[in-house]
This record gives sequence, structure tokens and C-alpha cells, in this order.
Amino acid sequence: MTNNVWRQGEVIEVEISDLSDTGDGVGRFEQRVVFIPDTVPGDRTLVRLVNVKPKYAQATLKEILKRSPGRIRPNCIVADKCGGCQWQHIDYNYQLIAKRNQVIQALERIGGFVDPPVDPVLVADASLGYRNKVTYPVSISATGQVQAGYYQKGSHQLINLNQCPVQDSRFNPLLAEVKLDIQKRGWSIYNERRHQGLIRHLGLRIGRRTGEMLLTLVVKDWKLSGIETQAQEWLERYPQLVGVSLNRNSDRTNAIFGSETRCIAGVPYLREIFAGLEFQILPDTFFQVYTETAESLLQVIQSELNLQGHEILVDAYCGIGTLTLPLAKQAHQVIGLEVQSTAVQQAILNATHNGINNVTFQIGAVEKNLPNLGTIPDVVLLDPPRKGCEANVIKTLLDLKPSRIVYVSCKVSTLARDLKLLCEHGLYTLTRVQPADFFPQTAHVEAAAFLVRSSEEESQ
Repeated sequence: MTNNVWRQGEVIEVEISDLSDTGDGVGRFEQRVVFIPDTVPGDRTLVRLVNVKPKYAQATLKEILKRSPGRIRPNCIVADKCGGCQWQHIDYNYQLIAKRNQVIQALERIGGFVDPPVDPVLVADASLGYRNKVTYPVSISATGQVQAGYYQKGSHQLINLNQCPVQDSRFNPLLAEVKLDIQKRGWSIYNERRHQGLIRHLGLRIGRRTGEMLLTLVVKDWKLSGIETQAQEWLERYPQLVGVSLNRNSDRTNAIFGSETRCIAGVPYLREIFAGLEFQILPDTFFQVYTETAESLLQVIQSELNLQGHEILVDAYCGIGTLTLPLAKQAHQVIGLEVQSTAVQQAILNATHNGINNVTFQIGAVEKNLPNLGTIPDVVLLDPPRKGCEANVIKTLLDLKPSRIVYVSCKVSTLARDLKLLCEHGLYTLTRVQPADFFPQTAHVEAAAFLVRSSEEESQ
């Protein structure tokens, strides 16, 4: 019977028991896993199988037979279409449970850890209105209207937005009005299929603590007639706007920003207060989109490390020094490693501006610089991109044997993989994992894992 039903196009009944790391609901049908978007744990559903494999299938939601108590009305009127969020229809407490489960399951299944020490998810006060940065693709409608928004789920069909409940609400007036200004100027809109047109993306950024804002247009080339006049008009219209920039991306690519940015009016950066320090942030600087939760996670790291002022700490993948500089105030010496030279330049500027002189920064790939430090660090902080650490980074850590390692990750599957490599021979013990919700209303979860060198090694 199962084989007759388990085929594309069939309609089956499934109870949702979990949420996947891609945001889909997860259910089981006769020992086989079914992934269904737009569902909530506790939903009993009728679904249509659309992509059937021997042990799992993807399905589309046909009908909700019984609603989960965790299902809520979305705060966004286009939540069922827009691909910016996956979980607007899920009660926030259910989201937090699912994210902690993601971390636990990855550590168990990929990392091989038994009963991993995972804390409840760290949250800030608000699950909406938190994003300090948005970058919207721009398009032209069938009637010739300039649009900006997110792509529809699973497509490149733009969903036009005039406001967004997850972004800082101070962006909303600009999002609606700047589109009209682009329309009035007659600037051409980029067509990715033809690789023609000028304006590709509209970027907005805000200092949550300072209120300073940046507006950036990503363009195919610099020839945007009248941009200087328009930029000045925007500065006069929006008192919080401190800078207008153009970023050129002339490539056929899905990457948003190109390598060169020009400030057209105002200043090329905004100021933000983070952990009591003042940072300068450029339009294309990496900085966590949820300022307050990032600061809360830093506080957990500071508390767990409990630095005494004599330690040497290495911050690998340090960026502009977001974590480096606050930790430097509590350590003897800090070394930041970062491959992007522009980020290092900003880090040095931010250190100087805040009077922090016990930190040095090295430009270059972590896998090349870490083995050549010329010193043995007491603590290594890792904050790699989604792909995780390179194999040589793990090898070098096992050779250097720092007393403690803190691994901050934005993808729990690569975190679990790397922690397994660090812990599998008994050199390190995983003592704590602190998940943090940097992206409410989505399936993304951040986590900080704390490793301590084993007592046997300490005594050698």
C-alpha cells in the first residue's frame, strides 16, 4: 500500500512534528520523512507529494485539518508570498524551541555528541522591527512602476514592499518614497536576464543606538544622471540620513555588492554604539543585523571566558573588530585575523577611535596566518563564514592547543562538523552551547560553542 501512495501527485495526511533548518515543517508518513512549507508543529495536514525519494519527500500544503496552537496570524500582509521570512505564521515561542532543536540535532547527528549542553535560545526584547540593514532588489512592474522588495518564495518574482515588519521601522518612509524618486528621475532599472539597466538594489542601514542612516544604490555603472542633486535632496528630507553612496556591481552575479563604493553626499559611514564602544560602519561592512542580540551574545562570551587581564586572545575571522575590541578591554593582548583588507582598515580605525592599543590586526586568510602567529594564544575565538573552518585551521588549533576555544557559528551543521574534529580525540571538551536568535521570523540560528582543553592535557 505504501509504495502505491508514495509517489508524486498523491495526497496524504501528515501530522507536523518539527521544523527543519530550511524553515519547512517536518512530518512522517509510515517511517518516511515529509517536508512541507508553511506548516507548524501540531498542524494536522493534507499535503500533495511533489518530489518523492525512497526515504523522504517534499510536499505542498493542500489543507489544514487541525490547526496547531502555535499557528498565528502573520504581521505582514504578504507573508504568504514574500521569501524574506519563513516563520511569520509561527508563534515566537515555537520558533525558539525549533531553533534550539536544530542545534541539538546537528550536534547529535553530525557531531556525534551525546546529550550536548545546549542552553535555551538567547533572545532580545523584540521579534519584529529588529533589522538594522536591508538590501532590496529593484525591478520594474508590467505597468512601468519602480518596485523594491523581496523575491517570492522559490522564484525571482519580486514582491513589492512599502514597509516590512522585521526591519527597523525608521526605514519605512524611505522605502516607499525613494522608489518614487527613482521613478521621477527616470533612472533605468537593471534586468538580470538581459544584463541591461542601471539600478540593481536599494540598501538601507541604521545605527540602532545613534539613529544615523545610510542609503546606498547598487548600480551597474556610475552614470546616474542627477544623482548628486537627488542625494542632497534625500539628506535634506531625512534628518537621520547621514550619507548617500553608490556601489558599482557590473558583473553577471547574484552577489549584491561590488568591490567599489563611492560616497555621493554626506559621509561614507554611520556611527553605532556597541558594547559601549563607537564603531564606524560602511554600507557594505559586515555587522550583525540584530544589534541588541549580538551584544547579548557578546556578554555571554565575556562572562564565560571571565578574562583576567593576562590572556593572549586570537580573534579569527574578526571582521571590523565587533567582538575583538570589547574583548581586548579585558585581555592582555588580542590579535585579529581577517582576509578582507577593508575590514581590517576599519578595525584599526575603530580601535584607534576607542583608545584600544593592545590589539593588532593581520590581513590574510586565517588558515595561513594562524600557524604563523609567533605566540601561543590562551584563547581562540572563531567566527567563520557559513562554510565553517578550513581543515588547516582545525589542524593548527589541535597543534597550538589553546586552553579555550569559542566558536561562533551562523550554520549549525558546519559548527557540529568542526566541533567533532576538535573534540574527537579527547583534547577538548564541549562545555556549553549558547544559541542566539539573530534572525527572528526565519529559520536561521546563531550559536556560540565553548570548548575547554582537557585536564590531562593541561597537566602535561
